[in-house]
Amino acid sequence: MSSPPDQAATYAAAGVDVEAGERAVDLMRSAVQSAQRPETVGGFGGFAGLFDASALTRYRRPLLATSTDGVGTKIAVARALDIHDTIGIDLVAMVVDDLVVCGAEPLFMTDYIATGSVDPVRIASIVSGIANGCRQAGCALLGGETAEHPGLMAPDEYDVAGAGTGVVEADRLLGADRVRSGDIVVAMASSGLHSNGYSLARYVLLGEGRLGLDAHVTDLGRTVGEEMLEPTRIYARDVLALIEAVEVHAVSHVTGGGLAANIARVLPPQFAAHITRSSWSPMPIFDLIGREGAVPQAELERTFNMGIGMVAVLPPAAVGPAIALLGGRGVAAWACGEVRARRDGEVGDAAAKGVDGGAVRLVGVHPAR
Repeated sequence: MSSPPDQAATYAAAGVDVEAGERAVDLMRSAVQSAQRPETVGGFGGFAGLFDASALTRYRRPLLATSTDGVGTKIAVARALDIHDTIGIDLVAMVVDDLVVCGAEPLFMTDYIATGSVDPVRIASIVSGIANGCRQAGCALLGGETAEHPGLMAPDEYDVAGAGTGVVEADRLLGADRVRSGDIVVAMASSGLHSNGYSLARYVLLGEGRLGLDAHVTDLGRTVGEEMLEPTRIYARDVLALIEAVEVHAVSHVTGGGLAANIARVLPPQFAAHITRSSWSPMPIFDLIGREGAVPQAELERTFNMGIGMVAVLPPAAVGPAIALLGGRGVAAWACGEVRARRDGEVGDAAAKGVDGGAVRLVGVHPAR
């Protein structure tokens, strides 16, 4: 029989610092309170966030849309640089820009942060980024959770996840059933890598002594670390403004799988989209990864967004007004392709993820820099 311990066991001795958690909550309070909407009910710190759906009186038949996501290994870059106030913007972008694809207005988000040890300042910094992203998207940060996992995660390790809810009028739901032959694909510029492909980007740029986060690259105009930590562009309000202004048939958020796989998800099986590479030059970061890692073009295109973070599929008459509207909102946009009837046996450059979508072919070459 073992002898009794010299002192009583406590939660703190097991690695969980309750006081640090309470301090983190105090530090994040103002950031969370800055990311609200008129429909939010109740104050900060409840067991559940409340949202008054009855206030959405402009909807005749409201459909709720929901999405959940994380940020992936981009967090490793934030940890290495000890900069944590932008990773939350990435989290919001990955969630709300999936919601607007169907035409839904993002209403609110909740977040979950798991960490080996609660550093109040770091947690508050992460949450400040999430609140910032919610303000950009026009949605409320309705609640969240921070969990301390000693023994499961190293003290400085953390991961973030989020879930969001939006609403769309039933008869304004966007999707493949609206797409027609002759529709034009309009691209919206990304801010860089966004939050996809970081395992490959880190392997190429940071592995095997090729480069480092502090390496200044002339083509980038800044360090590798600054480029890799650039926040994901949030398109939610821009896409909603576009939908209100012109006829839009479908929207695709270009995330994991690249252009071809994600555009294919919003095309009917009988159609193919031909995307013209000569319509844009990928940003220098993609050239750098391809060059440093001798990464084949096809691998780059199915891993990264290649400079296009969102696309809209719309009738030809809407293209000019759409590009002008987006440009006026600070989003560079251009016509990058066309939807056509799919020929017998025509195969795309990537399969749609989890759906029986259309074909997407990337044709031609990008212009030389």
